[in-house]
Amino acid sequence: MASEADNNGTPKLKRQAYEEELQRLQAELCKLQDWVKHKGLRVIVIFEGRATAGKGGTIKAITERVSPRVFRVAALPASSDREKTQMYIQRYMQHFPAAGEIVMFDRSWYNRAGVERVMGFCTDDEYEEFFRSVPEFEKMLVRSGIVLVKYWFSISDAEQHRRFQMRIHDPLKQWKLSPMDLKSWSRWYDYSRARDEMFKATDTRYAPWYIVRSDDKKRARLNCIDHLLSQFPYEDVPHEEIALPERVFNPDYERKVLPPELYVPSKY
Repeated sequence: MASEADNNGTPKLKRQAYEEELQRLQAELCKLQDWVKHKGLRVIVIFEGRATAGKGGTIKAITERVSPRVFRVAALPASSDREKTQMYIQRYMQHFPAAGEIVMFDRSWYNRAGVERVMGFCTDDEYEEFFRSVPEFEKMLVRSGIVLVKYWFSISDAEQHRRFQMRIHDPLKQWKLSPMDLKSWSRWYDYSRARDEMFKATDTRYAPWYIVRSDDKKRARLNCIDHLLSQFPYEDVPHEEIALPERVFNPDYERKVLPPELYVPSKY
């Protein structure tokens, strides 16, 4: 299962072993998808963590083989002027799941406990009110029947530095960089303190936090998916046998040769 070791001495996963295990887990996600639809469940999965911690890559691995009608991703931009006048949680609620849906928040209402707190985008009163309200809000969600799973992706400062450098110098990854990400790098310890306060206030029995070690991206993805699957007592859902119906033959139809300019050029 492993090859050479990484900087921490942990054996790295071979690509083939990683891909085989990922494919197995993705097949289980398809089973979970059918079961969630069959049971009419509503599921929210929160992905939080520092910039470059691997949230997006894990979400991509989860959604690669499943239906976007069941597994929906909510990655909200900065609040609009109108949204800033609303109840803080309001803009997230419109993305909540209906029966048979799993919504994954790529960052969530916990922005207030992280970037908004560290960068001064909220007042002290708003920050304190957030911690008073969120545990009660999440208790209400769980009581209403929503399954809520919260993940924090934990990355070391050395590994984050390496990934920032990769994004800076790789044209295919530069789009991932934002001015806020760069500012967050310079405030590592402020974010650490904010994270600790967040855990203290919002790690509850009914909505606990789960920390994913993410210095090794491949292991982080596999561990997170495996843990997510373990949160549900899912099982195979019976399906009717599928048979391809006979095609109806139409003797009056003649397939015509279409003009060549309608076709995409065959460059490859």
